[in-house]
Amino acid sequence: MTNFHENSALVMVPAFNAGEYLTELINRLRQFVCDSNLLVVDDGSTDNSAEILKVLDVNRITFAVNRGKGAALSTGFEYAIRNGYRSIVTIDADLQHLPEDLPGFFALDNGHRVVVGTRTIKLDRMPFPRWLTNNMSSLIISVFSSSRVRDSQSGYRLIPISLLKTLDLRTTGYDLESEILFKAGLAGCSVHEVPISTIYEGSQSYINPFADSWRFIRLIWRRIWA
Repeated sequence: MTNFHENSALVMVPAFNAGEYLTELINRLRQFVCDSNLLVVDDGSTDNSAEILKVLDVNRITFAVNRGKGAALSTGFEYAIRNGYRSIVTIDADLQHLPEDLPGFFALDNGHRVVVGTRTIKLDRMPFPRWLTNNMSSLIISVFSSSRVRDSQSGYRLIPISLLKTLDLRTTGYDLESEILFKAGLAGCSVHEVPISTIYEGSQSYINPFADSWRFIRLIWRRIWA
């Protein structure tokens, strides 16, 4: 039987209480992605997200309770694997990732490389907690994966499904994104970068830079001494 998704990328949005952004986000995404290749994972939102997604008539998976970004991402990965996609693009729901940057990811998608949307990593452009966490985890990932990664905390990225099928992912929070890059490098999967816009205004970050960084350091420590 023909797999209609074998040359396609699923664009997946993990969303938590992002109702104020969803209508604009989905309408802009639809300029670049057909509905069958678009998925929203509603991570137990308590605002009006469910009603908005129903009106938008977009493919969606809804959690009964908030389970965290890592769980939302993992659910999207499972959906992409189950439906035979070549790659998956993850994009945040709060419009800090611009849908207009999607063509840059698609242009580099060959089904075998990770593509990370790289922001301008400067203190005058990025809040200090994000700058600190990003630089620390990016340095560690670059050293151990033998790939230069300048923006390991960017959630705007393309991941080949062939890689996801081989990874034994252990983390469940925001550190899942760092774990993927770390293990992709160890698996010999090349990591490429594409420049994206840097936007921080108007949305709340749910990242705890110290707790998430500590979990990631523990992951690396176990990998070294395993």
